[in-house]
Amino acid sequence: MIDKVVASAAEAVADVPDGASLAVGGFGLCGIPENLIEALHAQGTTDLETISNNCGVDGWGLGRLLEDHRIRRTISSYVGENKEFARQFLSGELEVELTPQGTLAEKLRAGGAGIPAFFTPAGVGTQVSEGGLPQRYNTDGTVAKASEPKEVRSFDGADYVMEHSVTPDFALVHAAKGDRYGNLVFHAAAANFNPLAAMAGRITIAQVEELVEPGELDPEHIHTPGIFVQRVVVVGAIEKRIEKRTITGAPITPATKEFGA
Repeated sequence: MIDKVVASAAEAVADVPDGASLAVGGFGLCGIPENLIEALHAQGTTDLETISNNCGVDGWGLGRLLEDHRIRRTISSYVGENKEFARQFLSGELEVELTPQGTLAEKLRAGGAGIPAFFTPAGVGTQVSEGGLPQRYNTDGTVAKASEPKEVRSFDGADYVMEHSVTPDFALVHAAKGDRYGNLVFHAAAANFNPLAAMAGRITIAQVEELVEPGELDPEHIHTPGIFVQRVVVVGAIEKRIEKRTITGAPITPATKEFGA
């Protein structure tokens, strides 16, 4: 078996070239491969195409690459927490392929499973299937590029749209635990797009909080087998940021004081 551990995040991403396509795990700020993103930012890689549920937030996660105009195009599902994303998209600086969330997940899973395309009911009868969804704007606000119509077929009396899978050049993922052979375990909600991104990438790079020796992980608890992973870098405990903190403003009463609320 191959020891896939590399010494640093910088070494792990050193061969990611300008113009590469990247699948990036995480949902919002949960489970994002922040160390790998920062290493990519530090080495100056640019002209990237990212495939991720979202593009981080302003100044954090993929938002770090975005704010320095390192991302040329993104395939995403949710983009509502990033003001710089909206500004770049509406001003014609960024190309965006908006994709239903379940469809995006299946695009990654199918790519990793060797399935070139699949049919889904999501988006039938909308611009997702009929075309015309803006993907890039001109500086004057007119549409420079719109999505093309997709094939629709009927199965058992219901219509389904054909979607192509994705197999990006690299995948960057974050896991709670990993071993030297690349077997990964994700914690709680961090098991969102990370296993799917890991499957899809031609070269998958995993940052792990804890490295264990081969055989220590229960095979029944492994989420991503090492066959999908080419590099592992240990990053230790990471900062777990809160994307949006909400305070209810509930009145303080004697009861809440007593229980420390």
